[in-house]
Amino acid sequence: MVNLVICKGIKTVPLLSLEDIHMSYASRELLDGISLRVNKGDKIAFIGDNGAGKSTLFKIIEGLVKPDSGKVIRHGNTVVGYLSQNISDMDLADMSLMPKALIDAEARMNEAQQKIALCADDPDKLSLAMEEYSSANNDFESLGGYDYEYNITSAMAGLGISYLRDRTDFKGLSGGEMMRVALARLTVEHPDILMLDEPTNHLDVDAAEWLEEYLASYGGAVFVISHDRFFIDRFANRVIELDGGSVSCYRGNYTSYVEQKAAFIKMQQDRIEALEKELAHQEDVKQTFLSHRNISGYHQREKMIDKLGAILDREKAKMPAEFAKMSFAPVPVERSGAEDKILLKADLVGMSFDGHKLFTDISFELKAHDKIFLCGPNGCGKTTMINILLGKVMGFTGKILISETAKCGIMGQFVPFDNEDLSCYDELISRTDMTVSAARTYLARFGFMGDDVFKPIRVLSGGERSRLYLGCLLAESPDILFLDEPTNHLDMRSREILEDAIGMYDGAVISVSHDRYFIEKCADRVLGFIGGTGKLFDKYSYYRNACKTEVVTTADPVADDKEEVKPKEDDKSQVNKAKARKERAAERNRIRHIEQEIEKLEARQTELEGMFADAKDDTVYREYSDNASRIESLYEEYMALTE
Repeated sequence: MVNLVICKGIKTVPLLSLEDIHMSYASRELLDGISLRVNKGDKIAFIGDNGAGKSTLFKIIEGLVKPDSGKVIRHGNTVVGYLSQNISDMDLADMSLMPKALIDAEARMNEAQQKIALCADDPDKLSLAMEEYSSANNDFESLGGYDYEYNITSAMAGLGISYLRDRTDFKGLSGGEMMRVALARLTVEHPDILMLDEPTNHLDVDAAEWLEEYLASYGGAVFVISHDRFFIDRFANRVIELDGGSVSCYRGNYTSYVEQKAAFIKMQQDRIEALEKELAHQEDVKQTFLSHRNISGYHQREKMIDKLGAILDREKAKMPAEFAKMSFAPVPVERSGAEDKILLKADLVGMSFDGHKLFTDISFELKAHDKIFLCGPNGCGKTTMINILLGKVMGFTGKILISETAKCGIMGQFVPFDNEDLSCYDELISRTDMTVSAARTYLARFGFMGDDVFKPIRVLSGGERSRLYLGCLLAESPDILFLDEPTNHLDMRSREILEDAIGMYDGAVISVSHDRYFIEKCADRVLGFIGGTGKLFDKYSYYRNACKTEVVTTADPVADDKEEVKPKEDDKSQVNKAKARKERAAERNRIRHIEQEIEKLEARQTELEGMFADAKDDTVYREYSDNASRIESLYEEYMALTE
């Protein structure tokens, strides 16, 4: 595993140290001797695959989970502020936006003021009361009490929750609102280290941009778990990757991390290749000695080969654990027709419902290899536009022209399979004419290795379902690929592979996405929803700049971008509407069921954590590990259903 040493020669002020942290679940070494230091001024992005142990390490630092061994050291009086990604961890029902320490300091000030008023004629008591007031006032000031109103108002405005400013009871808030309130309060507390676990999950682009700027200028240290690569690029000066139980440290932001890691992997590959060649050469020499009955030379070469083999094993072990994981590229397909052939054309398309204009006058052309991404705030009509292009929604104004010969592939936010009892292998075979060997090789490119290809679809996690569906879709080689938030369930490595696949895909793509890094890397053009219409931009950054200088008109708050708009009234549309209502009701029921199941599982996890110290075998750890995987899968599904 690569472990790049950073910041040598720079004077640093340590705030937090981890020394040789070990943590196992069942037979799996989740954290294998983690040692790192957080210094004042560090802006750390903590990355790694889902389930690698990032959130567990944060909970160890916060004292919520006890490691098997190792130490967490907070230097001096370091204060850590922690934001969990789990909605169930947010308990805001009876809490004020003002931090408790600030409330206590203000109460002490008020109490001291009352004493001063009551003992004006007693010099000794007055002096003591004045000292109490001075002490409380100093604490209040050091905690940012005099800037509190400005800071909390600024934070809530930046996070898009100004409308909650005057609330004192936070019951009944949505999960996203609860997370934003907790984040706003945490920024006002201004701890020495801000530890945030996936803070952008519940933020729109405007709020994410505000948080990027806030973290970049934060006076203390920042330690953030995130899969949002664009977000990391904007604030991070260090990247720490957790992979295979070990950490690797890199200077700079995400882009710098990618460059440094690629350079290391290339250097390590060259070293391994040279060692393998030398090992093969020494094997030949050894056999030559044997054939010439030179036993002494033969044994000397045996010893040399053993040493070279040990060195080779060590060098291979330094390679990232994820290096051999999911890696795929679609098989190139030769397509007939000119590259500038127009596959799809929208001409002055508009959509309204219930007297409200969703968007108007959208025009664009999609040619054979174009990759156009639809971007904009929730409720602006991106998914509705996709459904219009697919012929799922009628009643719009303007024209949609599509090539009669164009074959379309569709991947929505919810990926359906006709038969959930089929295995991954059977699903792929049912859609293609691949041989057994070709199918297994193809599935391996999408992360389904060994016996994983025989997993029934019904047991797959949200991310696995997405990967399988996308793999089957690409195998069918559509001319136009429609994607609706394809990166939602994928970890960072999987997103990178998806991007490479989209880049190599020789068909046209129309995609809806909020993943800014994905958009910047894959989009030829951006159809940005702004001012009640859609405008084409060459880059995503150009679209965001336009948003900042122009008033953005979005849909009515009660309208849901994922809902189909009302089609023309006829028998067929009535059937479709009834079906849509059924599907939405089923989704709402599923959301309630998921919330209940997550609550039960997390309560059980708390019980199990208390049993670790007295566990006589690995039964407790196995259950804890199984529950953790189940919770992660449920959260992925929950996020997909509620976003």
